[in-house]
Amino acid sequence: MYAAGVSSRYSGFLPQSKDMQGLEITMCSPMPEPICLVENVNGSLRVSDAAIEYLYRINQPVVVVSVVGLYRTGKSYLMNRLAGKQAGFALGSTIESKTKGIWMWCVPHPHNTGHTLVLLDTEGLGDVDKGDSTNDAWIFCLAVLLSSTLVYNSRGTIDNTAVEQLHYVTELAEQIKIKSPASRAAEEKEEEEDAQFVQFFPNFIWAVRDFSLELVIDEKGQVTENEYLDFALQLKKGLSMKTTNYNLPRQCIRNYFPTRKCFVFPFPASQDKMVQLESLHESEIWPKFLNVTQHFCDYVFTASKVKTVTGGYRVTGRMFGHLVQSYVETISSGKVPCLENAVVVMARIENEAAVQEGLELYTSGMEQVKSLFPVDLNKLSAEHKKISKMANTEFIKHSFKDEEQEYFKKLMEAVNKHYVELIAQNMEASEQKCQQILSDLFEEMNVRVQRGEYAKPGGYKLYCTQRDNVITQYHSQPNKGIQRRKNKQLC
Repeated sequence: MYAAGVSSRYSGFLPQSKDMQGLEITMCSPMPEPICLVENVNGSLRVSDAAIEYLYRINQPVVVVSVVGLYRTGKSYLMNRLAGKQAGFALGSTIESKTKGIWMWCVPHPHNTGHTLVLLDTEGLGDVDKGDSTNDAWIFCLAVLLSSTLVYNSRGTIDNTAVEQLHYVTELAEQIKIKSPASRAAEEKEEEEDAQFVQFFPNFIWAVRDFSLELVIDEKGQVTENEYLDFALQLKKGLSMKTTNYNLPRQCIRNYFPTRKCFVFPFPASQDKMVQLESLHESEIWPKFLNVTQHFCDYVFTASKVKTVTGGYRVTGRMFGHLVQSYVETISSGKVPCLENAVVVMARIENEAAVQEGLELYTSGMEQVKSLFPVDLNKLSAEHKKISKMANTEFIKHSFKDEEQEYFKKLMEAVNKHYVELIAQNMEASEQKCQQILSDLFEEMNVRVQRGEYAKPGGYKLYCTQRDNVITQYHSQPNKGIQRRKNKQLC
């Protein structure tokens, strides 16, 4: 049965990394429950610091699945199923929308080891209490920008009313830009940029809930769910305003989301039990609904790819956190999110962090050498080459889109600067050690000088003998460092 089957997929996933207090999550430590990612307070969007902090510690590639749709259509139930849980995202059983903003649940990907599945449950569109279509449009826009797969959830049938309720898709061209104005060629037409959306937009799934009709089209007979969706998105011929308005959302869906899939879900249970869906035992849910839900989850797990950005770069949890912050800050400032700008910002943050991580590895590694100062210059140089190579590897592991090697050069400059400082410190340590050895060795001779023993007959010969003995002892002392020859002349 479905619920038990999905839950069992996660039974083998135990946290194999540090928890929220640790430094990094390399194997995703599952969240026990969803947390708010983007808060929606009085129509103002704000990123949750706790969610971003969690994402920053995920160094795995992320597969991001978002669900959007009108409020009170059962979006949260599907996301709980994808998480392999009976409950998690708030379902609610009244006309009041339970989900505000965007909520996130990070779980191990059930099919791809070493990947994190990020589930985003968005605020229901068209909430009567909110009364702000602009806010709805930005929630929809964020879901598109952040997702590998976008699930649109609706009820009933895919008729004209259902398509029109997805009018937010017609506004995407105004709400999202691929390139910044500075990099966009002056002669490039907006239509050419719009055509590029398909390269960056997520897979699209239309989930039709409480579907009670037969999948039959008069001229075609029995059809598949996907054929049903394609039929609903067919364009009408004509140039009238009415036809244009009819075609616009359909054309946008067809243009922006070439990979489209449809699932039609029958009623899950009898009407009197619908409000208790979250707490129903599997035996109380109708088998056809469970079967479709199973196919839906299997498809999402298989078809959803790792989130990528322009250039085909795979996004990790930490990078995803940067994207969320960049997009929300842009929207909150009243500007239009730009994919190119977001990648530039993310690259800067990631590469600055990569420089710091490489430099910290180098300085900590050389600290062990420094504890042995003074050392021979050849030894210091050899350790420098070895550890700087390790620092380069660390940088490359964490860097992102450093195509001009700008940040790699910064790392090299910082490493070389630190190496020059170490050479100076090593020289100073050598000087101090040599001086200390000479001071200790000459202590007895100084006493003899004060006593005037070398001023007596035969004193000069005694002085030369003892001086030569001191020099011999000086040369026999190990680990004097680079200044040993200079101090030989002082002798």
